[in-house]
Amino acid sequence: MTKSMRIMTESPLNAETPAVRLRSWITPNAVFFDRNQGKIPEVPVALDKWVLMVDGMVKRKLGLHLDQIQRLPKAIVANTLECSGNSRSLLEKKAPGNPWTIGGVGNAVWGGVWLRDLLNDAGLADRAAHVAFEGMDTPLGKAQIKFVRSIPIEKAMSSTLLAYEMNGDPLPLKHGYPLRALALGWTGANCVKWLNRITVLEKPFEGFFMDQVYRVFQKGEKPDTGDAVTAIALKSIITQPLTGEHLEKGAIVVLGAAYAGEGHVATVEVSVDDGATWQAAEFIGPDEPFAWRQWQYVWPASQAGEHTIKARATDGQGRRQPETARWNFLGYGNNGIDEHAVRVTVE
Repeated sequence: MTKSMRIMTESPLNAETPAVRLRSWITPNAVFFDRNQGKIPEVPVALDKWVLMVDGMVKRKLGLHLDQIQRLPKAIVANTLECSGNSRSLLEKKAPGNPWTIGGVGNAVWGGVWLRDLLNDAGLADRAAHVAFEGMDTPLGKAQIKFVRSIPIEKAMSSTLLAYEMNGDPLPLKHGYPLRALALGWTGANCVKWLNRITVLEKPFEGFFMDQVYRVFQKGEKPDTGDAVTAIALKSIITQPLTGEHLEKGAIVVLGAAYAGEGHVATVEVSVDDGATWQAAEFIGPDEPFAWRQWQYVWPASQAGEHTIKARATDGQGRRQPETARWNFLGYGNNGIDEHAVRVTVE
């Protein structure tokens, strides 16, 4: 564990990436955020004992070792992964859960195989409609509830990767070695680690982590009546400068990242006067589907005093991120412009 990570809980391990490490297009494996519901395996599984099972509503059950999976056609994909509760602590009205600031997100280049290749090999039954993922992590707590999540078959067949590499290295143990599911552009809750079982179902998997959490609902409502947390929302974050910094007059470089899940970030604008006026930011670095876009704005700061910096993103369909977040009981999906403002002093 890198000491610069902000650890929120030790068991299970939940830690966020420091903002200064979000200023590059690729987030290094060592400081990529940690989000867990169960206990991370203490040692890597012995590959001669590990098998990925594919069963359920398929015509032919599969049992594949890692070397068999690695011989299948390979896919390499950049994907920005975000915790569903990222930026929860920035909400004006607080919500329970890990107090993420902006560091529950990262971008990596993942290597693996398309899930659809395995499902096509197994053959889908006529009523196949959902795909459930189960990992090898040990549940914590008295209830011993396994972390199982399912996604619709359309997502499984279109843009879901089974990743065994992360930024050119074998998948690190804490990020799911030897294999994890990646529903590209969707939150981390849909991307099960230490994957060892894929089950095709007729309807969504029923269980605690599908029906009681990772749902958007209000206080007093039943969780299972809320929408499931799926795609990452359109959002921009400021990674330089940081709130509370004292800066000198002159050219101040404002850096940030913007992402849109399954969408495409088209523009980013920056305001240095609390939203009174806006200027276009410049994109820097790669532009890949499912991955964030790094941006910068050079601010000719000539006036001393306190300044509020804001950033807002617009996607390819003309949709702009909201001024303020849509609050919900568990604080999911905070993508408000106001909530992500940075306040600095120019001297």
